[in-house]
Amino acid sequence: MSSFDYESLIVDIPDYPEPGVIFKDVTPLIGDPQGFAAAIDEISEHFMGKGITKVVGAEARGFFVGAPVAYRLGCGFVPARKPGKLPRDVYSESYALEYGTDELQIHKDAISPDDRVLVVDDLVATGGTAVACAKIIEKVGAEFCGFAFLMELAFLNPREIIGKEFDQEIFSIVKVN
Repeated sequence: MSSFDYESLIVDIPDYPEPGVIFKDVTPLIGDPQGFAAAIDEISEHFMGKGITKVVGAEARGFFVGAPVAYRLGCGFVPARKPGKLPRDVYSESYALEYGTDELQIHKDAISPDDRVLVVDDLVATGGTAVACAKIIEKVGAEFCGFAFLMELAFLNPREIIGKEFDQEIFSIVKVN
C-alpha cells in the first residue's frame, strides 16, 4: 500500500457532467510533481519485470498516465483514440460509459501478436473503456497482461464487470467506495 496521500490531490466536482454525478478530477494529482511521480512510479514498479512490451492508454486522460508508465517500463505506448482521429487502418470497439456510449480505435499495426500488453487509464468506473481496449488487444492476438488505474470507483463494481470478460489483474492506486 502506498504511503503517498493521493486522495488529497483528487478534487470532487458535484453535478458534472450531469446532475447527480460526482466527478473525480485527477488533474490536480497529475499537475503535482510529487503526486504525479509517485503515481507513475507505483504503477510502473508493480508491473516491472513482467515482460510488458506495449502500454495502451485510452483517450484522453489515459495518455497522461499510460505514456509515462510505458516510458518507465521501457516499452511502447499505443493511444486508443476516438473515431476519426487515427489516419491509418484501425481496429474499433464500442463500449458503454457510466452515462452514455462511445467507441475506441487503435491502429492495426500498433500491436503485434508477439506483444505483451497492459491497459493503463486514469480512472475505472463501469469498466467499459478498459474492456474495449482489452477486446481490441484480443483482436490483434497479442497477450493481454492486465489493467492499471490511478483511481477505481469501487462502488460501481468495475472489477465484477471487467471480470465477466477478462480474468487478468486489475491494479489501482486509489479506491473510492
